[in-house]
Amino acid sequence: MASGGASPAISVRSQTPDIPGSTTPHGLSKLNNVLSNSTNALASQTSRSPKIKICVFCGASPGTSPAHMEAARSLAHVFAAHNVSLVYGGGTVGLMGEIARTLVSLSGPDSVHGIIPAPLVKYERGPDSDIALDGAIPEYKTYGKTTVVKDMHTRKQMMAQEVLAGASGSGFVALSGGYGTLEELMEVVTWNQLGIHNRGVVVYNVEGYWDGLLSWVKGSVEAGFVGKGNQEIIQEARSAEGAVRALSEYRVAPGRFKLEWGNE
Repeated sequence: MASGGASPAISVRSQTPDIPGSTTPHGLSKLNNVLSNSTNALASQTSRSPKIKICVFCGASPGTSPAHMEAARSLAHVFAAHNVSLVYGGGTVGLMGEIARTLVSLSGPDSVHGIIPAPLVKYERGPDSDIALDGAIPEYKTYGKTTVVKDMHTRKQMMAQEVLAGASGSGFVALSGGYGTLEELMEVVTWNQLGIHNRGVVVYNVEGYWDGLLSWVKGSVEAGFVGKGNQEIIQEARSAEGAVRALSEYRVAPGRFKLEWGNE
């Protein structure tokens, strides 16, 4: 998933009614209010109990090994089996497109919500979508709901809002990906450490893709830059079933900072 700074402001566009709070301002000092207020706003849209919602960070490329695309399909099948809704970056190519298309084919378009910044709509499109050159959003029946936002920050806020509004077992999973995937992963890890959220964070380690990151965490603990009590914020899974199970069994790290946000 691509990463970057703020883009020129546009209105939020969606194929289904917008989520309340989707145009909230940026800024870490306001982040806790944005995230906590979204829980009630999203829950009020339905009288049913909230579903498990898992945000998947992953690449807009398929990777050189077929194992990466297979992992995306496998994760979608496990989501369908456990009635899990997907929140993702809204792309239609690479791992992003594969997991979205697969889950829609299994559970229907209501099971998927893609959130994408306007400049990336043309870039992250695939052969199975009906996106025109003018940047129209992906077809609902193929990719589920798509919300177009103005910039990367809003995208990440909205994805976090969805997860926090979900039932127990909701959280974040990182499949293989590039710079943007790593950036998004480490941001939610940092938010967890700072006490901004308490949802699980899992890396789905396909063919050892995340071995380097996990080794870095261990080395950072040994070097004294990450507290021992925060070493387990990132959980590792070697299978799709294992990733969902790790979120359902997630316990907050004992070293999390006990900070209060939103009262500045």
